[in-house]
Parts: sequence; C-alpha cells; structure tokens
Amino acid sequence: MNRAALISLLVPALPCMAGTISLQRPELQMPVDCTLGQSCYIQNYVDRDPGPGARDVGCGGLTYDGHKGTDFALPTVAAMRTGVEVRAAAPGVVRAIRDGETDRAFIEGVSVAGKECGNGIVVTLGDGWEAQYCHLRKGSVAVKPGQKIAAGDPLGLVGQSGKAAFPHLHLELRHDGQTVDPFDPDRSEICDPKGAASELWSDPIAYVPSGLLEVGLAATPPDYEAVKAGLPAAPELSADSPALVGWVYGFGLRAGDTVEISIDGPHGFHFEHKGLADASKVLFYRYSGKKRPAEGWPRGTYEAQVTLLRDGEVIAQKTSMTQLD
Repeated sequence: MNRAALISLLVPALPCMAGTISLQRPELQMPVDCTLGQSCYIQNYVDRDPGPGARDVGCGGLTYDGHKGTDFALPTVAAMRTGVEVRAAAPGVVRAIRDGETDRAFIEGVSVAGKECGNGIVVTLGDGWEAQYCHLRKGSVAVKPGQKIAAGDPLGLVGQSGKAAFPHLHLELRHDGQTVDPFDPDRSEICDPKGAASELWSDPIAYVPSGLLEVGLAATPPDYEAVKAGLPAAPELSADSPALVGWVYGFGLRAGDTVEISIDGPHGFHFEHKGLADASKVLFYRYSGKKRPAEGWPRGTYEAQVTLLRDGEVIAQKTSMTQLD
C-alpha cells in the first residue's frame, strides 16, 4: 500500500518537509500482543529504495515498491479469529478513526478503493510525529477521536480489512508528513542485516529476513489455502494412510534457497528431500513425502524437520511431531 493511499483514508494529506528528523523522537513499544518469531512475524518493512525497485532495512526483499510501514503479521486466518490485540506503540491523542470495513474483502474480490487502510486509527504523538494503524478487525476499534492514550493501551484487534492480502497490522510512522522507518530513522543506507535493529524500539526488535511459520505431517499434501487458513494442530494419520507427507509454510523465500524436508520415525525410518527455490516468494509452501509401504506405517513417533538454507547457512529450522497409535 502506498503512502498517498494510506493518508487519504483517514486524514488530509500533509505537506512533505525537508530537513533532519527531530531529536524528540518517540520511543515505540511492540504494537501487537504477540511474540515475534512464534505467534507473529514481520512480513514487510519500509521500502528504502527511492526508485522503482524495493529494498528493506536489511537490504533484503521483505517489502515492496512504495511500502511505507511495518507489517506485523499473523501466520493464519485462524490466528486472527482468536482475537489478537493491537496496542498503542506510543502515547498520544487519537486524531481519526474508521471502523465497519469487512475483513478479507480485498482477497474476495470486493473493491476497497479509497479505503485501502481498512479499519484504522491515526494518533498524533507530538512534535510533528504521527502514527497510523491499519487493517484492524471489523468492529474492534476501541478508541475515539480526541482520546488521550498511553503506550500499551488497547486500540483494537489485528484484522484483514482494506487492501490486506493476509492478517496483519500495518504501522506507519511519520514526522512532519514524511514517512520514517522505525528501524532506520536517519536513513543510514548501510547494508548490514545483523545491525538492522530497534532504532526507535524500547525493546530491541531484530531484523529477520525469512522464516518458517508452520511445519506439519499429513497423510496427503494439505491444500495451500487450508494451510493459510490454519490447519488443525494434530493431523490424522494411521497405519493405512496413503502417504506420509512433511509440509512447510514460510515467508521470505529467495531464489537459490534450499528447503530441506526430513521425516524420522520408528524402526529407523528416514526420508529426506532437498529442493532448490527457482524464484523468490513473499510467502511459500512446500511439501514432500513417501508413499505407504506394503506392510503399512509402523506405530510410533514421527518427526518432521524443515530447514531453510541460504548460501549454505541455516536461516531457519522448525520441527513437528505426531504419534501414530
């Protein structure tokens, strides 16, 4: 979503002003009640490329051309429906709100023109600073214009309203009308992924270029849409299952990455598959497995392990276990 569209949703467009960022910077708290790397993750950062390309703060691909915020995403639609709280990242005064927009309208083909932010909130932070929260769940906005809020106060719930392809909170920070990347407010332009962290965050938030969201075992390859919606935690497997399939759902796949899927089970059972990514993917899904042997699957514990490698280095690893009785 571009900045012009975001601002036009809730507040009048502000003039861009040149100059350095004010020293009276806000100190930001985590804006979603979740644990990064476990129950949520950052899908997109601010685009640092001034041209038609896109580059995130770690010089990676977790952004798109013109993206002006930080997207705190939930792994599945099921996670969204449990109700995950959006919290004020900094104290301020509510300037404008919108509620009542339907979740998932965009991906269902309904026009969201003029309402790309969906259900949202704009908060003035003082000294020319402003924060905008987008894509909240329908009916969840819990504040009113003119209301004073403290950091950590509940604002609503993570949703998928407006132009949102997945459940997330889009948090945009502005100063004097200019978008500010909370991970690099001075636009240092230094390509150092390990150093890209927490410039304005009260608690450090590390830059994570890629990750594995869900790993599982199944009797047949799960449907990708079902995976994104949120599969049951315990797959149903039996000795007569037609196959044993390990699957993975992740983000930030890059061309040239290797995805390794291995399955270990009783009596020395071992299966392993390595696949090379031929294209970069914002979200990705892979699976591999083995057909049932003639004698059926032996009872016992099975473990799937997925490893994401980049240039020979392990980027992420995740496991899932199931018991076949």
